[in-house]
Amino acid sequence: MKAKLDAILQREQAEYLDGILPASDALLSEMESYAAEHQVPIADREVALFLEITARAINAKRALECGMAIGYSVIHLLRGMPDDGRVVTIDPSDEMIAAAKRYFTRPGIGERVQIEKGYALDVIPQLSETFDLVFIDAVKEEYRGYLDLSLPKLRTGGVVICDNLLWGGRVAGQNESEEYKTSTEALREFNPYFVN
Repeated sequence: MKAKLDAILQREQAEYLDGILPASDALLSEMESYAAEHQVPIADREVALFLEITARAINAKRALECGMAIGYSVIHLLRGMPDDGRVVTIDPSDEMIAAAKRYFTRPGIGERVQIEKGYALDVIPQLSETFDLVFIDAVKEEYRGYLDLSLPKLRTGGVVICDNLLWGGRVAGQNESEEYKTSTEALREFNPYFVN
């Protein structure tokens, strides 16, 4: 039982947790800098590490990712998998795919990544394999569709991880930004569906 509702999510706890995260290696640091400079949305460091830890904990050998961007999460997923582990990742952007491929060649993991160019709602139904882990981090308004299409392809005991469910605090609070209004409302509808 929680000691109090706001016992964890306070600035000093967040700063403490951020301070104990391991330092990113040279490749990840470069990707983080590229993402910041070019305004490419990638998973936060703690989310990416959580993916890696979860993949290792469940002995994942096949993962599906909706929303690759530059491949930051893919690298973390593969670091948590055995050498024969593989990630199928989906992204519609030629620019993001080219950037990700450049990053994948450096640690020599390119052959372990299957990049599907397109929109996840179109691509997922075409996939025939079973996955141990599904990571959803793409168009927020489409999360329910990704989940519904992915669940039949998830092995019994598999894990689904969705990023941005609190959407920077907007989902639980008042959304003051028109820019995020549609995504915020979509996540407010998705969250109860996901946890039930």
